[in-house]
Amino acid sequence: MTRQIVIDPVTRIEGHAKITIHLDDDGRVQNAEFHVTQFRGFEKFCEGRPFSEMPSLMARICGICPVSHLIASAKACDELLAVQIPRTGQYLRRLMNLAQMVQSHALSFFHLASPDLLLGMDSDPGKRNIFGVLEAHPELARDGIQLRKFGQQIIEWLGGKRIHPAWVVPGGVSAPLTAERRDQILATVPEALEIAKRTIKWYKGVYEKFQSEIATFANFPSLFMGLTTERGRLALYDGKLRFMDEAGNIIADRLEPSQYSEYIEEAVEPYSYLKFPYYKPMGYPDGCYRVGPLARLNICTNCGTPIADAELTEFRQIQEGAVLSSFHYHYARLIEIIFCLERMEIYLTHPDILSKHVRAFAGPNSLEGVGVTEAPRGTLIHHYRIDENGLMKWANLIIATGHNNAAMNRGVTQVAKHYIKGATIPEGMLNRVEAVIRTYDPCLSCSTHAVGQMPLHVQLVAPDGTLVAEARRDDPDGVGGRIR
Repeated sequence: MTRQIVIDPVTRIEGHAKITIHLDDDGRVQNAEFHVTQFRGFEKFCEGRPFSEMPSLMARICGICPVSHLIASAKACDELLAVQIPRTGQYLRRLMNLAQMVQSHALSFFHLASPDLLLGMDSDPGKRNIFGVLEAHPELARDGIQLRKFGQQIIEWLGGKRIHPAWVVPGGVSAPLTAERRDQILATVPEALEIAKRTIKWYKGVYEKFQSEIATFANFPSLFMGLTTERGRLALYDGKLRFMDEAGNIIADRLEPSQYSEYIEEAVEPYSYLKFPYYKPMGYPDGCYRVGPLARLNICTNCGTPIADAELTEFRQIQEGAVLSSFHYHYARLIEIIFCLERMEIYLTHPDILSKHVRAFAGPNSLEGVGVTEAPRGTLIHHYRIDENGLMKWANLIIATGHNNAAMNRGVTQVAKHYIKGATIPEGMLNRVEAVIRTYDPCLSCSTHAVGQMPLHVQLVAPDGTLVAEARRDDPDGVGGRIR
């Protein structure tokens, strides 16, 4: 006989999810499950559309990281065109991707995570939000708002609007950068960099207070995956896939992203619409890996910019080998913000940045294309197949949050077993179970594409609470399975 604790909804994340914690008769945690309860299905309803529509269509998957989907989709379409993207077009795409990283990381750290870090995991839940941060530490709150505004403003200056810009297109970008816009962006970078440096200094002064959380927030051996350059540097737009183990050993390197299916396979479980990717050579579930800021800083040799590299050197003093605690995703995000700001200045001052040659034109020259880039939350894969008329026949999307799904489930189980004991369950303990999910900054509306895998249970309840009727659609297999 078991009892359950259900956290529904999980708060301060993007999208809809719940957590079920299973207890035995003595109140000990047996298991915990992270349920993603919403479904989008972009893989299916894009079928039959002209492939040229895909970047703008796929950007609509998410309002938080539309640029990431825009870029990954455009890169897949580049392969369908089989053309060489002009260098300046590549630089401008990279610039928008960096702005996207800054605004999304700022949202995660300041708006979603900082209430726990500043006010404490056990603080009043009525004040444990951005308004509580504004009251307790107004400068920190203003910095968060300003840094996110910075990233969003650059996206608007480049693409015409802050959400779902259509500027990134198959073959490059639709319009060049003007000197006026370049100078506008350059003028705002120094202030943003000062905010980022001020914030990471503040963070390093407080995170030592969370040693219990650091020890238990998804702190376990796993693989890490992401893109790096040929020399192993941090790569956010383009690169080769690299896998590293918990000891810091590179177990697979310079893998072609277009051949991802040789290394990554996806499992499904009956309790979630979110798939469970895993490293194919190790099988499921042993091939659990993590992506995103923590993974990227673990796998890269260096960042390639001076301030970020200095911070990375300090970050790697945390432990020998890979940094394992997912609590350190927060730290990694701040380092990546600094890196993005430094890289922006490099691209903006490049002599070719104002070139008018920003797009290659062609019709469909290949029937299959794969686009891979790094989204704020991790590696993003778009894989398309078209017919000879350029119409979409098939799509497969592996979203950053999906890559982390197995690790998130292991993480909530670890945290629940550590903090929940007996009949007394303080709110702060449940907040910690949610907070381990927040470290990954999941974007759930992006990531749910496992059609028909999760059982559906609908109840019709009268105003007095009585059950009038119910219907249930069970998983056809009754258990999770693998899909290819």
